[in-house]
Amino acid sequence: MAFPDIQSFMQLLESRGELLRVSAPVSRDLEVTEIADRLVKQGGPAVLFENVIGSEFPLLIGALGTRERVALALGVDDLDELARKIRALIDLGGGGSRLGLLSNVTKLGDAMKLPPRRMRTAPVQEVIWRGDEVDLSRIPVQKCWPEDGGPFITLPLVITHDPETGERNMGMYRMQVMSKNTTGMHWQRHKTGTRHLEKAKRLGQRLEVAVAIGGDPALIYAATAPIPPVPGLNEFAVAGYLRGERYPVVKGVTVDVEVPANAEFVLEGYVDPQEDWVMEGPFGDHTGFYTLPDLYPLFHVTAVTMRRNPVYPSTIVGRPPMEDAYLIEASERLFLPAAQLIIPEIVDYHMPPAGVAHNLVVVSIRKEYPGQAYKVANGLFGLGQMMNAKVIVVVDEGVRVTDLDAVWREVTAKAQPGRDTLTTRGPIDVLDHSSRGWGYGGKLIIDATTKRPEEVGSAVSSREDQADDVTAEAFVPQASADLPAFEGVLDQWQTPDGYWIAALDKTHAGQARELAEAFAAHPAAAGVRHLLICDEQTDVRDLGDVWWTVLNNIDAERDVWTLPAHAGTLLAWDGARKLPEEGFVREWPPKIVMSQEIKDRVDRMWNVYPLPERWR
Repeated sequence: MAFPDIQSFMQLLESRGELLRVSAPVSRDLEVTEIADRLVKQGGPAVLFENVIGSEFPLLIGALGTRERVALALGVDDLDELARKIRALIDLGGGGSRLGLLSNVTKLGDAMKLPPRRMRTAPVQEVIWRGDEVDLSRIPVQKCWPEDGGPFITLPLVITHDPETGERNMGMYRMQVMSKNTTGMHWQRHKTGTRHLEKAKRLGQRLEVAVAIGGDPALIYAATAPIPPVPGLNEFAVAGYLRGERYPVVKGVTVDVEVPANAEFVLEGYVDPQEDWVMEGPFGDHTGFYTLPDLYPLFHVTAVTMRRNPVYPSTIVGRPPMEDAYLIEASERLFLPAAQLIIPEIVDYHMPPAGVAHNLVVVSIRKEYPGQAYKVANGLFGLGQMMNAKVIVVVDEGVRVTDLDAVWREVTAKAQPGRDTLTTRGPIDVLDHSSRGWGYGGKLIIDATTKRPEEVGSAVSSREDQADDVTAEAFVPQASADLPAFEGVLDQWQTPDGYWIAALDKTHAGQARELAEAFAAHPAAAGVRHLLICDEQTDVRDLGDVWWTVLNNIDAERDVWTLPAHAGTLLAWDGARKLPEEGFVREWPPKIVMSQEIKDRVDRMWNVYPLPERWR
């Protein structure tokens, strides 16, 4: 189903009871975030804020805040159907050989037959601000979190053309509003926008940029999708394929860039590569931590075009789960067929919200020979943006990868620390604050598949014979009251399947390793396979909170150790903050926490907005 624009999708959501209108005055500074955060974490509805203080435009948030709404937006019954649609684009010709297949991995002919449809006029150019008329403060751009450096556009579709080839790119890069007519442009070093800017600099010219806000949901999704680098294939083509019709575009009024004709707003302008970069941030990011200030290019707005009655679509990122988790899930389904073509033993994979996309990947495989788990994991590290994965857990094909309780049980039962864990290093997400270097750090592979004799170095002869070759004795969890006391541990908990979790108030260098060694030497460690050391803010009984903290706070090569323990080996994960005395030279960022003042205000106003009590 093709939606003409975001407002038509909004109307459908409202007809289905999945959109609420708030007519009471609401502040764009933090208040919108607190309301939206509560709703998305409970699977609640989207919201249209009709009266944003200081702006004449309404603000829409949460439109893609559940997997069902994302599927609806992409015209499929469920997200698995998206994988089937993409699989239909894979060319399985190529002469039958694997080399032939790889030479034609992406036919994508159906998509490339849907180039954008050029329009002479467009709804998004019904109203135009030029020159001194441009005033970004009139648009209800949010300040999302208390420590943010200012208001950020969080759902921008940033469009540039390669200055040499003319190839179009669209990406979603956050934009901090710096003044009435300038913003930051968060083009990270590995992003296509940065490459276009570098080419413009070599050519001695400015880079023209257009930023669409809105469009239909398929285009918003396409801007986030891991699209293969195939000539002629771009976000407009993918959105056209998902829509089943060519995407309407119109030339900008002050830039030679084609923009979505059905957007709500378009910011037109340029980035001057000769200009000094500006300090951007901090920003409460999708990791759930603040990204600290850094230098980025400055975007100059020469015109703002819009509909006569536009809606400002927005989103928030932060501590998971957030709306972006469902866009990530859609991209999982998009990427799966291509991954299976290159690594055919893959059955399924999942990037759970606690791993904030790259920190954790669970993959199930059809295992046929020893070492296959490592072959698959290393193959994934070489596939596109999967290069940023930090921890890959490989399980047998019968394990449901979305059932994390089952996955972690498989890890304790079938992955012996040291023998079935492997650390390596490589590219890491540039937003990772714990890596040893910017965009570079340690990685961990955990082989939680059923072992073959060659993999255990023993006489295990069959899968049936191997119920659990790891645990030497049955693990009996102790009651919380019986847990031993360790220095600096504020709270601790044992899970029934061999994980010991400790919240550590860290006061000196090396304290986490001291705790790990003391724990491993204690009789209580018998049968425990994993010690998860968290920071003092972690709820040790909330496994989502635990894994989110640990995965964010480790460099896998530096902070995950194998230790001898009672009745076996122990894997210690140091998810506490790192100190300068430990050689960590960068500033450690804080976790994102909303101010109590805003929480209290939203509590007082909940029935005034009004919003249903069940979503409070």
